[in-house]
Amino acid sequence: MSLSSDQMELREDDIRKHYAAAAEMVLGFDHTPRIAKPKVDAPAPERSSGIGTRRRFRSTTPGLVTRSTARPEGVRLLERVESVDQDDPLMSPQQATAVQSLRRAVAIALAVGEAVSDQTGLTSLKRENLEGALAADKKQGFSELLTADALATLYSFANALAFLVSPHVGEVSAEIGDVEEVLTDNAPLALHGALWELDQHLALAGDDETRLIATLAAFAEQLMEKVTLRAQNAGRLEAFHNTSYRVEADDLTINGFTPARKGKGSALTMSFKKPNEVVGNHIAKYQAMKLAKMVMAYDFDRKLNPFAELGGFIFTFMGDGKPGTGKTTLIQMMAGLINDYCQVASYPFRYQNLSTDNIDSYQGKSGQNAKAFINSIIDPNVIGFGTIDDIDQLAGKRGDRQSSAGQLEITAVLMESFAGANTVVRGNCTFGMFSNYPENVDDALRQRAGARFLVDGPQTRDDYIDILSLLMGKNHDIPVGDHDLFAAQEIKKAVAASFDSHARPQETGLVQVFDAVQGRIGALDTIAKLGAYLKAIQEADDRFTGRAIKNITDAVKVRAMDFELPDEWMENPDLFLFKPYDEKLTMIKDMRQPITVEMVVQEINRYADSEFRYADKSDEVAVENMVRDFGRQEEAKRRYLDGKA
Repeated sequence: MSLSSDQMELREDDIRKHYAAAAEMVLGFDHTPRIAKPKVDAPAPERSSGIGTRRRFRSTTPGLVTRSTARPEGVRLLERVESVDQDDPLMSPQQATAVQSLRRAVAIALAVGEAVSDQTGLTSLKRENLEGALAADKKQGFSELLTADALATLYSFANALAFLVSPHVGEVSAEIGDVEEVLTDNAPLALHGALWELDQHLALAGDDETRLIATLAAFAEQLMEKVTLRAQNAGRLEAFHNTSYRVEADDLTINGFTPARKGKGSALTMSFKKPNEVVGNHIAKYQAMKLAKMVMAYDFDRKLNPFAELGGFIFTFMGDGKPGTGKTTLIQMMAGLINDYCQVASYPFRYQNLSTDNIDSYQGKSGQNAKAFINSIIDPNVIGFGTIDDIDQLAGKRGDRQSSAGQLEITAVLMESFAGANTVVRGNCTFGMFSNYPENVDDALRQRAGARFLVDGPQTRDDYIDILSLLMGKNHDIPVGDHDLFAAQEIKKAVAASFDSHARPQETGLVQVFDAVQGRIGALDTIAKLGAYLKAIQEADDRFTGRAIKNITDAVKVRAMDFELPDEWMENPDLFLFKPYDEKLTMIKDMRQPITVEMVVQEINRYADSEFRYADKSDEVAVENMVRDFGRQEEAKRRYLDGKA
């Protein structure tokens, strides 16, 4: 695989030269916990009288002095792993995997730390400190760089460990709680703290060998999360953030504080639907079909999609409609299309749905489940499609007393992931939120849906005839009658009619705003007039913020890409998918069409209609609830007074 401009290759020699130090850490070292309290007191038992106590590791990193007042037995991870199955004198495959993964992960982390130190100048500062020649004005920077080095090394260790053990994780899971012993004085001490705490968790696993790999995986995930939080308030991390470190032998890329994942797809068992099996929902169907092809333009070498660079990629969308209008069918169609395209191109495809099963009563677990879902889909080594069905039940509405803590945790994770400070849209994945009651979704979360798919099901007489014929199947002799079957579902004709219908708003409240603005300033044919219309909408509904404008302009850019990539490009990957990134970018640019006033007006009305629709429903629900509460109060008062009489 060729390296991109921001990638640095970690050569195997650079990793293996740290094997001795990594092995010493696995064999044994001294550590006195500073933050965490010991969970077990006893050291790892000896395997037999013939295996002596191995020497404990003491850091030899130039420029650093690490003093220890640890217990004499120290931390002996190798013996801890060996003791998981005391009856067998030989290591099992799982035990060997655990030990090898630990040594490899530590060595990779030390190699990354060394590379970061060379880039930041920390290596020379360590040398000066060792020689006692470190100037006073450099001490503050030296301390900050040590902290950055510790965080980069610690995260790289956890990232590599999680990546290396992931193929060996079975059905058994481990709950370990928060990782506490996160030390940032320097990289060796940081690794000692992490390995000491890992040893504690392995001790709690006892002699249950099935939990060995699960504990390593769970610990690595928790450590990554904790280090990422600590790194948010640390400086001097640009070198680690801005460079990807590639380990070719393991197919591992360490890309800042982003978890590395195996580029494996998930086996899908859902019942896929073909586009001709979706009746009605013309705009939603058309945009879903376009998006399924858009995501396939992702370049695995560049880790970027030309559509994302050009501004026409839909990262998040919301599909809303009444029950039974076809939201599930739309999901099945889109997942089926992407799955088929990926099979032709031999790309790994990962589909996952975040459901109410992910809400957990354990504090923090719901948020962890949501974060794991996000990380699985955004993995830059796969094509991803994530869905959140019935999001109104899954994500809590802030300020709503009926929202559980778990639901609010999920809301916070989704908001940060979809449009947070660290959100990076590479164009390899898309997220769809679906709901029968979008008015019950938190306003800020709903506005993070860049596109809106109104899933309104069959609407016309032709639609109902078509869906009846489709669902009836072929095991009958009933004539079709006076009807051109499926002619109304011809996608381009239906979509054009659907877009034209948004030349005027459809919601009553927005119609009044539209007519008032046009009556005052005339046709909306300039940027200034369109801006005046947007301001009038905001005055009518203060939830119509700057984010709404961004979503509208993104939708307009998508309309500029109002073309489907040719089917033959999906059927023969050499025609497009396997071409170099720059060539794909040029091919897409050549297909763009200019943005028109009609497009902008239609997209403003489409988006604003949805917000007014949600607001009207939300307000109506709130009024009904208040009326119900007042009625209960009056009835309670009547019963109370009757009881007093």
